[in-house]
Amino acid sequence: MAIKTGPYVIGFRCMQCQETYQRDMTAMRCPNCGDTGILDVLFDYDALREQLPCPEVLQQRPFDVWRYRELLSIPVPAEPSTLHVGGTPLYRSQDSVKKWGLKTLYIKDEGVNPTGSLKDRASVMAVVHAKSLSQSIVACSSTGNAASSLAGQAAKMGLKTVIFVPERAPIGKLNQLLVYGSHVFKVRGDYQATYALSHEAIKTYGWYDRNAAVNPHLVEGKKTVAYEIIEQLGGDVPDWVIVSVGDGCTLAGLYKGFYDLFKLDRLTHIPKLLGVQSAGCAPLYEAWQSKQPLEATQENTLADSIAVGVPRNALKALHAIEQSTGAFITVSDDAILSAIKQLGRHEGIFAEPASSAAFAGLLKAQSTGLIAKQDRVVVIHTGNGLKDPDGARKAVGDVTCIDADFASFENTWNMKE
Repeated sequence: MAIKTGPYVIGFRCMQCQETYQRDMTAMRCPNCGDTGILDVLFDYDALREQLPCPEVLQQRPFDVWRYRELLSIPVPAEPSTLHVGGTPLYRSQDSVKKWGLKTLYIKDEGVNPTGSLKDRASVMAVVHAKSLSQSIVACSSTGNAASSLAGQAAKMGLKTVIFVPERAPIGKLNQLLVYGSHVFKVRGDYQATYALSHEAIKTYGWYDRNAAVNPHLVEGKKTVAYEIIEQLGGDVPDWVIVSVGDGCTLAGLYKGFYDLFKLDRLTHIPKLLGVQSAGCAPLYEAWQSKQPLEATQENTLADSIAVGVPRNALKALHAIEQSTGAFITVSDDAILSAIKQLGRHEGIFAEPASSAAFAGLLKAQSTGLIAKQDRVVVIHTGNGLKDPDGARKAVGDVTCIDADFASFENTWNMKE
């Protein structure tokens, strides 16, 4: 069965061996390199440069991921019957100099996507692609967000889902999976074990593979967040774009989106990317810092969505940082919890731990001088805090309980004041 591709896709390149393949290849990974042979989608930028609508025409289209259909790697139906994905707000932080020591700070709120995370951008690509291939079951492993995203998008499209999650997956995300009707398997083990089991099941039963690090089309969905940032900034290029990192797929997608626009002469340069990992699970940071091959690490962090001891998209993530002259940084779980509170109280953003890690990374980078006061910065809020209620409680504590009389209230109020 040939993998259907968009009209401007000319082939695929293996990130490991650099072998190139035709656009009609049947595998999602490099046949030479096997599981480590992650593919990158190649586009005909010359043809795209002539055919891509100008910004004024693009603005007449609905503000969602399909707005950029020519730049996507799958064929897009004329009227996709999907949930509305993308077109998320870009908020400018008020008085960011006083609060954070930054002249210009924006927050891209991906938590308003249909299932509450940026992963919807990848999952909507998966379900549309699976439908075009007449696949009825889509499967993946996930620490939570990719799974719940896939489940919701597939339910809308009438597809079944089989989901594998590690036993630590937060209750909010598990509830989403069950409500969407997924067949959910909680695996006794970490994410590495969960991924391995999903890989074996997908291979055995021939299901459509939504694992983002394996399926090259999913990074192509995530890259649309970069297009939106530039459009919302009126074509201006920020100095830094910051995102939390687990498997590396979102970071890879960000770079690919900015790279596309640069190749199409829509950008003068690519912004620096800052990838933020938890100090308790930072294999990409360690590989980047040491300039040595990536090694597996423990998954010791409360930020479950970025607790990935063996990132499957390491080559693309490291490439993104190198080519953008950016950096990786690590933050503690305490800093992640503090960032949840600060985002909520100062910006009105409710972030899950994996999302607030990006903001914690910004504060650390600013305090160390990596990011300067005059830099224009965009932080991507990747997931809604409702997905991980335990994480929120750890950040802010429990609600105060009082007796049902005014004196009890007044005494407590005066103590709070």
